[in-house]
Amino acid sequence: MVFDVVTIFPDFFKGPFDFGVVRRGREKGLIETRVHDLRDFASDHHHTVDDRPFGGGEGMVFKPEPIFKAVETVRKDDRSEVVVLAAAGRRFNQAEALRFSKADQVILICGRYEGIDERVIEHLATAEISVGDFILSGGEIAAALVVDAVTRYVPGVVGKEESILRDSFSDPAALTQLVEHPHYTRPAEFRGWKVPEVLISGDHEAVRKWRDEAALKKTTTNRPDLLNFEFRDEKDDQTR
Repeated sequence: MVFDVVTIFPDFFKGPFDFGVVRRGREKGLIETRVHDLRDFASDHHHTVDDRPFGGGEGMVFKPEPIFKAVETVRKDDRSEVVVLAAAGRRFNQAEALRFSKADQVILICGRYEGIDERVIEHLATAEISVGDFILSGGEIAAALVVDAVTRYVPGVVGKEESILRDSFSDPAALTQLVEHPHYTRPAEFRGWKVPEVLISGDHEAVRKWRDEAALKKTTTNRPDLLNFEFRDEKDDQTR
């Protein structure tokens, strides 16, 4: 699959795409990453890509023309995902990563300043994504995060693909998501802190049970929001 990133800081991606699973996917020929300077698609002499917002207010807003031109230049066909990275977007999660991994091309538009002209989101983008409830200086870090998460789902990139199934949030379809259980390695005792006895017992069923319980405990402590869900019975239309 191909990732096309549209940004005003193309040099940013010389680092993130040269390490880990993204580099591995590139070296194996399983993914391709292409970074495009948005200013190359501006039509004026100064390569202007932003302007003051209508209605007043602070900051600058990315103009629609250069973004439309960039996407229409690199897009393979109408099936390509066109993703705007923005704080106002829906939350990016494992289900989104899995969905994007099924596309042949994902185009990522990195926002900056006060945002992007809404006509890009309404008439060009297929998704508007946020990587969390916080503000970044721009979409570049978010785009690198999305590429990494999606690349893990591309067949052949991760050495042991079954390991993906054990990751936190590994089943996007599950009603309740659990974070991954704690991990330990040698030495069995460090500064008086011992590894849970069950993990060195050799009892695989006991280990599996401990991991399930530990994952639930860690989820309850760190991400209790993941345990809050409603189940609707379609027969009696009752919410439980």
